Amino acid sequence: MNDTAQQTSPAVSPATPRDAGSAPRDAAPAFERNPDYAIYKPNSRGSGGVVRFGLNRYKAAVFVDAAAQSGEKQFDWDQKIIMKWGLSDLGAVLAVLQGRTIEAKLFHQSEKANSAFELILRDDPDRAPFLMSVSRQDAADKSLRKVSIPVTHAEAAVLETALRTAITRILGW
Repeated sequence: MNDTAQQTSPAVSPATPRDAGSAPRDAAPAFERNPDYAIYKPNSRGSGGVVRFGLNRYKAAVFVDAAAQSGEKQFDWDQKIIMKWGLSDLGAVLAVLQGRTIEAKLFHQSEKANSAFELILRDDPDRAPFLMSVSRQDAADKSLRKVSIPVTHAEAAVLETALRTAITRILGW
């Protein structure tokens, strides 16, 4: 029996568009390489989705991507929707998460597509307190993709903490 442990480098997931132009992924400790927070909501009807938030310090932004459910606990990452949020976007979402307003509607327009994000505080005790939607309409063919998921108080608390931390890091404070 060989007592020497074989050392290998940690597995690194493939780069995503949010990593383009950033420092090498292995330049930071493992816990800092992929600072994403994802809210997965598959359902038995196959109409669920996932919304993922990731800080890119090099671009001073939070990237939000969403994918529709494509099977049992599977998501269509090839057709994901991507948004890049700046400070004003982060502030609008935090205002809802902190109970200062009941909804945030973000709209980003480009030559290729229009993207929208909506976070609504709901007043129905039988449903999750928040509803989150991310959509994208392509300019060329006007096709629309949309992912909507319910968000619990616990998920909202983690998201609020993550977004507050992102603002601090973007500002360098």
